[in-house]
Amino acid sequence: MSTNPESFIGKTLDEISALLRYRVVQMCHDSKSAHLGSSLSCIDILSSLYFQILNVKPDVPNWPERDIFILSKGHAAMALYAALAAKGFFPPELLEQYNNDGGLLAEHPPASGLPGVEAATGSLGHGLPISTGEALAIKMREQKRRVFCLISDGETNEGSVWEAALFAAAHKLDNLIVFLDYNKWQATGRSDEVLNITAHSDKWRAFGWDVEMIDGHDCDQIVSSSYNNSTKPKLIVADTVKGKGVSFMEDDNNWHYRVPNKEEVQIAREELGV
Repeated sequence: MSTNPESFIGKTLDEISALLRYRVVQMCHDSKSAHLGSSLSCIDILSSLYFQILNVKPDVPNWPERDIFILSKGHAAMALYAALAAKGFFPPELLEQYNNDGGLLAEHPPASGLPGVEAATGSLGHGLPISTGEALAIKMREQKRRVFCLISDGETNEGSVWEAALFAAAHKLDNLIVFLDYNKWQATGRSDEVLNITAHSDKWRAFGWDVEMIDGHDCDQIVSSSYNNSTKPKLIVADTVKGKGVSFMEDDNNWHYRVPNKEEVQIAREELGV
């Protein structure tokens, strides 16, 4: 399957998502790496961000007027890399280096200057504080740029998430928009069984945020929710399915660590229609 930017021209967001999902399944198989289910759950958010929402210039990755996106759930790096390659930040052939010794594409987003990667993440709870600092700096410079961050529901176990949430609300960072990938799983079990982190909307509103709940696999809803008309930072609770797009992976936490074999990759391709 080609992942050249030209192959995405004229395609709908749903079609782009299907292509990215297949690319991620391939990457997982080829690299024998984990976190496939977590990557598949956020693909629709990433395709909507990079092909509709974000104001970026792939040929000028450090463009001073760009929007910022930080993948706080860094274990879903496969999804981010696939989206960046599709958008043209780097050649798609580079995806073949994913999680290879000496390669540029680490299992979690690196601090190596990879085009399009704004911050090294993967130690959960760090991406939102970094995003909050970026949003504050942009406010202080009186710029019109926005900062987007993608966190996981399991990540809200981390206290640093709530420190950042309080800080962002206190400083009225209305240029900060956070997607919460609510796939209801983390590494060892159901998120609400590991810690009671349900009622996300109530919690974030109590911390001073504007909150919207959407279907995290409906690209129209993702795009329409990305605008903030309040004076508060915004959280978008995206209801998602871990392993989305491949029937035998959906809502099955075994795919947090399991790697698909060659036959399963082919079945996934057929189901995705790419």
